[in-house]
Amino acid sequence: MSDPGARPAGTEPAAGGRVKPRVLYGSVAGVLVVAFWAMLSPTSAAETIGSLVGWTSEWFGWFYIAFATAVLVFVLGIAFSRYGRVKLGPEHSTPRFGTFAWAAMLFAAGIGTDLMFFAVAEPVTQYLAPPVGEGETVQAAREATVWTLFHYGISGWGMYALMGMALACFAYRMNMPLAVRSVLYPVFGRRVHGALGDGVDIAAVLGTIFGVATSLGIGVVQLNYGLAVLFGIPEGRAAQIGLIALAVLVATVSAVSGVDRGIKRLSQLNVLLALGLAGFVLVTGNTAFLLNGLVLNVGDFVSSFPELTMQTFAFDPPEGWLSSWTLFFWAWWIAWASFVGLFLARISRGRTIRQFVVGTLLIPFSYILMWVSIFGNSAIDRIRQGDAAFGETAMNTPERGFYTLLMDYPAFPVVASIATFVGLLFYVTSADSGALVMANLSSRLRRPQDDADARVRILWAVATGVLTAAMLLVGGVPALQSATIIMGLPFGFVMVLVMVGLYRALRSEADHAGSRHRVGASRRPAARRRARLRRRREPLPTGRERADEYLHETARPALKEVAAELRARGLSSEARWVVDDLGGAYVELTAEADGDAPFRYRIQTREPARRGPGTHAPVDAGDARLDVHVQPGSRDAAGYDVMNYTHAQLIDDVLEAYERHVGIRTGRG
Repeated sequence: MSDPGARPAGTEPAAGGRVKPRVLYGSVAGVLVVAFWAMLSPTSAAETIGSLVGWTSEWFGWFYIAFATAVLVFVLGIAFSRYGRVKLGPEHSTPRFGTFAWAAMLFAAGIGTDLMFFAVAEPVTQYLAPPVGEGETVQAAREATVWTLFHYGISGWGMYALMGMALACFAYRMNMPLAVRSVLYPVFGRRVHGALGDGVDIAAVLGTIFGVATSLGIGVVQLNYGLAVLFGIPEGRAAQIGLIALAVLVATVSAVSGVDRGIKRLSQLNVLLALGLAGFVLVTGNTAFLLNGLVLNVGDFVSSFPELTMQTFAFDPPEGWLSSWTLFFWAWWIAWASFVGLFLARISRGRTIRQFVVGTLLIPFSYILMWVSIFGNSAIDRIRQGDAAFGETAMNTPERGFYTLLMDYPAFPVVASIATFVGLLFYVTSADSGALVMANLSSRLRRPQDDADARVRILWAVATGVLTAAMLLVGGVPALQSATIIMGLPFGFVMVLVMVGLYRALRSEADHAGSRHRVGASRRPAARRRARLRRRREPLPTGRERADEYLHETARPALKEVAAELRARGLSSEARWVVDDLGGAYVELTAEADGDAPFRYRIQTREPARRGPGTHAPVDAGDARLDVHVQPGSRDAAGYDVMNYTHAQLIDDVLEAYERHVGIRTGRG
C-alpha cells in the first residue's frame, strides 16, 4: 500500500516516552502467536486463514464496500461544510511547510513498491479475466485500468484523510495525545484512558503490522525476481529471507544512529527516479496511444465511480474475485490508515480541514493516475499486439510482470537497475517508518512531535520481519492478502467510531464557540465601563506588569479554586502556571468531562501591536490584554479580555465555559 517513506525534513523529533504495557505486550503476543503458528504448522494456518477469509467475505463483504463509500462521503462532507474552515491546530497556527513542500510530501506518500507490482499485474488480470463480461475485448481493456485506479484511488485516500485530520484535530487543536484512542474521547469519555483505549490501540497496531507485512511481502517477491534478472540471484525463500533481514537491519540502524535525514534525501531522489521511469516508458513506448489512454481512463473512472463504489455483485458474484481484489484493497487501506494518518497529521498542522482533504485526495491520486495509466495501458497494449505469453506471465506470476514489461524497452539493464533501486529503497523505508509508527502507537509520548524509544522501534522492526517471513512460508503473497482482510476488519469498526468522535468534537466546538461569543459580547461593555471607573479613582500599573500581577494574584487563585471544586465532584482537574518556549507565561485549567473532549481554559497575556510611524497616537504597551482561550470551543484567535474581572467574576466565567462544554446549558448533558 502507498507509503509515506522516511520522515520529511524538520519532522525528526526526539525519542522518548514510556511504553503502554498492555498495548505493547498484547500486540506483540498476538503477532508472535500468528507468526509461530504459521511457521510450525503452515498447512493448518493456511486452511484456517482460508476459512476465515471466506467467512469474512460472505458476512462482512458488504461492510467493507459500504464503509469505503461512507468514509469518502464523510470526509468530503466535513471538508465542504462549515467545519472545513477549522484549522488542524490552534486558530493562530500557520502551516509548518509551504504549499509546494507539503504537496511534494503528499506526492511522495502515493509511491510504494506495491504500486510497481499492481500497476502491471492488476490491469493485465482484469483484462484477461474480468469480474463480468468477456475477457480480451475493448470493453475489458477499458475497464481493466479503471478497476486498478478504483482500488488505488480516492476511496482509499479518503480513509487516510479521515485518520489524518482526526489525529491532527485532537492532538494539535485539543492538546490530546497523538493516538487513535484520543479521537474516541467524545464517544467513550475517560474510559479511553483504560482497557478500552488499550484495545483500540492494539487493533491499530495489529492492523498496521499486517498491512506493512503485506507490503514487505509483495516487495520481497518482486525485488527477488529483479535481482535474479540483473545479478542471477536465484528466486526462493532464502533470498527473500535475506531481503527481509535487510529491511530489519536498515530499520535498526536508523533507530540507533538516527539516519532519518539520509533516508529522507534518498526518498526524495527516489520520487524523481520514479517519475523519470514513468516518463521513459511514455516517451519510448507508444506515446500517442498512452496519452489517449490517459484521457480515456480519466473519463471512464469519473463516469464509472458511482457504480463501482457500491458494487457487491449480489446477484452474480464472481468466484473469489471480490475477496482477491476489492475486499483485499479496502482492508489494506484500513490497515495502513493509522500509519499514513500519523504521517499526514504531522506534516499538516496549521492547515484547514478543507485544504487537507482536497490535497490528500487529489495530489497523491494524480501520481497514481499517471503511473497506472502509463504502465497498465502499456501492458494491455503489448498483449493486444499478440504477446499472449507476457499476459500469462503477468497474471500467473505477478511479481514478474513489471520487469517483463520493461524488457520490451531500450537499455533494459539500466532501466531495470533504476527500477530495482527505486523498489528497494521504498521497501526498506516502509519497514523503517512502519516500525516507528507502531512504536509510537504502543508508547505514551509527552508531545505529539516526540517519537518512541529506539529499543521499541527495533522490537517492531524485528516483529514485522518475523511476521512477513512466516506468512510467506504459509502461502506467499496470497496468504498475506488473506491475513490483511481478516486483521483489517476490527479496525474498520474502530474507524466508524472515529467518524462519530470527530463529528461530535467539531460540532461541540462550533456550538461552544457560538455560545461563548454571545456571552462575551454581553460582558465586554460592562468590563470596559468598570475599567473606566477604576482608572478615574486610582492609578493602576500598566502593561505587562499589570497583566503579570493579575495572573498571579487573581487568575491563578481563581483557577485553583475551580480545579479544587471539580476534583471534589470526582473529576480530574488541574490548574497550573506554564512558561512557554518564547518566555511567555499563562495560567491554564484542565478538566475532564465524560462523553466530550477534555476542557481547557487558558488565560494568556497579549500585548497590542505597536503603532507605526506617521500616526499621532503614542506607542504604548500599557494596554496589554489577558485573553481567554477555551478548547474546544474557541474559534476566535484573539480570545476575549478578562483583565478587569474580579475573582468571583472570573470563577463564574470559568464555570459557565465548563458547563457549556459538558452540555448543561444546551440540554445535551
